[in-house]
Amino acid sequence: MPKSKRDKKISLTKTSKKGLDLKQQIVEDVRNCVERYTRIFLISVHNMRNNKLKDLRAEWKDSRFFFGKNKVIALAFGKSPQNEIAEGIYKLSEALKGQCGLLFTNRTKKEVLHWMEEYEEVDYARSGFIIDESVTLPEGPMPDFSHSIEPHLRQLGMPTALQKGVVTLLKEYVVCKKGQALTPEQARILKLLGKPVATFKLTPLGLFSKKYGYKLLSSQGDAKENIEQMEVEETEETDNTG
Repeated sequence: MPKSKRDKKISLTKTSKKGLDLKQQIVEDVRNCVERYTRIFLISVHNMRNNKLKDLRAEWKDSRFFFGKNKVIALAFGKSPQNEIAEGIYKLSEALKGQCGLLFTNRTKKEVLHWMEEYEEVDYARSGFIIDESVTLPEGPMPDFSHSIEPHLRQLGMPTALQKGVVTLLKEYVVCKKGQALTPEQARILKLLGKPVATFKLTPLGLFSKKYGYKLLSSQGDAKENIEQMEVEETEETDNTG
């Protein structure tokens, strides 16, 4: 009986005992997922939010989202044709760069790409977010704010005062300008104003399948091209197995 590609030993000796155990567990989890699922999507996450990711994991119970250290995951996959655990998966190891994650799934390529194209959740921006619109508040009363919050608004840099018990802007105030990174104070003001300007979204970067190996996916703007290509491949799979 031929030896399984998954049955390979890797060295993690330059690690403390506690860290070694954790990394070995990650390696085992990743390898189990490779065996269990037919497709692995390499994805980037825009405006990561743990609560949103938790909701996605609940929605995709039949699949597995995986975010971890790229080097450890690459070791689990194998970094060359000689030590890869599945045919062609070393190319996915090479693609693990920067902030990215993996979606292990048995769902069809077409279904996953359609879902990623349509899915997005609007949320409040955090410090450092590059704003794509300018926000300016006009001079005058701000009746939506309680009088008790007025000192806090001044601490955030807003030129406010209480006039007859109403929070009032003493002059026009530019909260933020398009193209600039938000400061912590600006992000807080936008949240107080009830203006969610960040979008939590997943973008597919590449796809590994046990039939076709690893392939780069087109940019997000070419989502239709991705889907059409996936339809062609799925038709080929059906013809070959039928």
